[in-house]
Amino acid sequence: MKRRAILAFMLDRPGVLQKVSMLIRKKMYNVDTLTVCNSRKKGISRMTITLREDDEEKVQQILSQLEKFTEVVSVKELDTDHSYWREAAIIKVEADDEHLESFRKDYTFEILDHKSNEIHIIQIAGSTRRIDAFVKDLGEEHIIEIARTGVTALEK
Repeated sequence: MKRRAILAFMLDRPGVLQKVSMLIRKKMYNVDTLTVCNSRKKGISRMTITLREDDEEKVQQILSQLEKFTEVVSVKELDTDHSYWREAAIIKVEADDEHLESFRKDYTFEILDHKSNEIHIIQIAGSTRRIDAFVKDLGEEHIIEIARTGVTALEK
């Protein structure tokens, strides 16, 4: 299925997130990620919704239904060729320094904390594919815990 990103600007009011979530749930879409933050304009929030859907008509239906909400200022789908999609992950790993350093040539990450000689908390940011590859290469047996932000996107 094709991954889609929908960018919506909406009034920063209680219940708006739930209203958007309910619309997507009613349409039986599985949201991959949902990120919300303040925008540059006071009182306006910025929401990025990613989901998987091949049917263009269904995506257009979600966009038009979101546009009907009085709280929505604007909404559109972001084209992958004309936008940047990124996320961040914080990962608690059990691995020695040598094992972690072996990934420096292929990945850019930051060690946030050393809990012991073999417990580290690291941060990595980039495309979902890049983070997935890092986690796979690191080895699931070394991962104690992982927290991911979800995708956010910005037009070029």
